[in-house]
Amino acid sequence: MRQVHGADVAVADPDVVPTADALILDRPGVAAVVRVADCVPIVLADAVAPIGAVVHAGRVGMAAGVVAAAVESLRERGAAQLHAWVGPHACGRCYEVPEDMAQEVDALVPGTASTTSWGTHSLDLGAGVAAQLRALDVPATTVGGCTIEDERFHSYRRQGEAAGRFGAVLALREPGAAA
Repeated sequence: MRQVHGADVAVADPDVVPTADALILDRPGVAAVVRVADCVPIVLADAVAPIGAVVHAGRVGMAAGVVAAAVESLRERGAAQLHAWVGPHACGRCYEVPEDMAQEVDALVPGTASTTSWGTHSLDLGAGVAAQLRALDVPATTVGGCTIEDERFHSYRRQGEAAGRFGAVLALREPGAAA
């Protein structure tokens, strides 16, 4: 998908590259990937139905509701037992932002305002995503750490324009196939 820091959801089609920040996968044989370098990558999958999604939750998209939009779209398509995996992202100890931005995002997603390890205003997007998933009754597993602190991951904040991207991939298996 062509990620644009928004809340649009698209359904994966091997012949189309949609502009969206959540990509629904509803058939085996197709893989979906989300690419990030500080934003929160999320994989959602249903335990029973062959459906899932990858989600790009940056500051703007998370505040605009991309997580809820993806979960709602999955449920509309039959998902009933969703689980989320939340990947490495910039943590609240490191993601420094101006005070007004922290307050603005926290007003939309309570619990995201934080403080850096050096005492300035920051955002904890992981905490915001976790709160949104809890509110949607979607259990989550956190994978990885802080992209700014951990050099195993690309970080736009740490590396600037030279930053690469890393990703999370979802591929659905055929019903009845071994895990």
